Amino acid sequence: MPSTAIIDELDCETLFPAPSLPPSALSPQRLPGTSVQSLAALQYVLKDNHKRWHIFLNDLKQHNHVAHRALALYALGGSGSLIREFYEQDGGEQLPPIEPPEAITSTNFLDHLGDERYYKAYVTFFGQEIDEKRIPVVLGQYIFSDRFQYREGASNQPEMLSRFMLSLFHALIHVSYGVEFGLKGMVVEGLALTAVQNLPGNEFYPEHFFTDGAQGTTEVVTHLVSSLTVGGSVPKITGSEADVHVFDIIARIVRDDILRVDNGPVPRIVFKQAVVEHAPRIRAYAAQWTIDVTRKGEIERKMEELIWLSSAVYAVGGFDEVNGFTADFYLMHVVTSSLSLPSLITSLRPRSQALLLRAYLVAVLTWWVARGCPVLNVKPFMISTSTRLAVPVSEGNDSSVCPDEHPNPFLSIIQTSILHPDNHLVKIQRSFAHFSTVYGNRPAGYHKGTELEDAELLDGSLFVRAALLTANYMGSKEEPKFWSRRGFFS
Repeated sequence: MPSTAIIDELDCETLFPAPSLPPSALSPQRLPGTSVQSLAALQYVLKDNHKRWHIFLNDLKQHNHVAHRALALYALGGSGSLIREFYEQDGGEQLPPIEPPEAITSTNFLDHLGDERYYKAYVTFFGQEIDEKRIPVVLGQYIFSDRFQYREGASNQPEMLSRFMLSLFHALIHVSYGVEFGLKGMVVEGLALTAVQNLPGNEFYPEHFFTDGAQGTTEVVTHLVSSLTVGGSVPKITGSEADVHVFDIIARIVRDDILRVDNGPVPRIVFKQAVVEHAPRIRAYAAQWTIDVTRKGEIERKMEELIWLSSAVYAVGGFDEVNGFTADFYLMHVVTSSLSLPSLITSLRPRSQALLLRAYLVAVLTWWVARGCPVLNVKPFMISTSTRLAVPVSEGNDSSVCPDEHPNPFLSIIQTSILHPDNHLVKIQRSFAHFSTVYGNRPAGYHKGTELEDAELLDGSLFVRAALLTANYMGSKEEPKFWSRRGFFS
């Protein structure tokens, strides 16, 4: 009979094979630099992390980011020694796994949601479910179906989509890495994380969201707006507004003085305040955003809108003409999570795709409110920020063909980010690099006609501007700086 150690190793081989190619052209692509050594280092990190560590770092349920950094480094061509070195650094923060009191089955699945002691049991359960049903079916069933949101008479409601989206999107990000790299182990870990995640409040996505949320009609908005009984009206979509952009939504919220929270020393408590006090109102705004899944290319168009919004909330919202740029830790996660969307939608059916995008918008807007509703002053941002490195890699000489040209700024940005000690920097710069690749050629005027003031000035340079601002704010390997957690409260 084979030993337990051999069985565990065989299981890890199945969970963490060599990464596959990206699932679509819109998914992040890999940079040169992959080698036998970097693959070996990546697989070592993923397997060792899976066997040795819990998904949470502490009793506050802060997350184990080991796999996220390792995969980002691998995708950007980081060396094997670098992947291992940062794993040793990050591993010092981790907690050992907890032996679950019992196995998770379809019978007791609901009984232990939110209980971190059952993390490993949920990993085993979801691994078996994926083997039997495959990833798209499991995601559709456990994350997006009505059945795993609310059960009549249940004391502990599943609300699996809420668990998947909240707590800074970490479960969504974890699962999307699995889909992007073809790693079953990342998917089962991410689903198990979803199951043991806490909820900041009840009914973040209420029951009607799962019928209304996949639509984008006037009737949906009327239903949600009519449910608001306190605090004034929300602008209604009319039948003539055939296509409502996310920039229309953010512009409407900017004018709503009700959507404000009190600053506090603990951001997760401020976020909970935003959920408890404002979730229905935020959902009513998000319901005005139109998604017509019968239109060819609609999911890709609406996903692109979310990517622009996420980057603008972080970069434009973080910029001030007087005080410069502030790289907010929480809005940074809005950007890195938006990189998850192109891969994740490839494993979902149209109804679940629409639910994912609208649920994501609700979560992004809630975080924006929780960070103090930073204003999106597009014109000063586009005038005052640069698309060039502060110090070019080579100044050239008199014989240069283009003496005023700087080299591709992303080459330096990526090189700096993969060496930086902060484990989030490489992920946000990978996001901006990919968005620049796909959307960087969008001209000024691309967003003309939306309600956001000066949106027509935004062009594809948003992403390199955001990347440069972030690089300058965070410093270098030798002189690193770190994210702001102050928020944008007046």
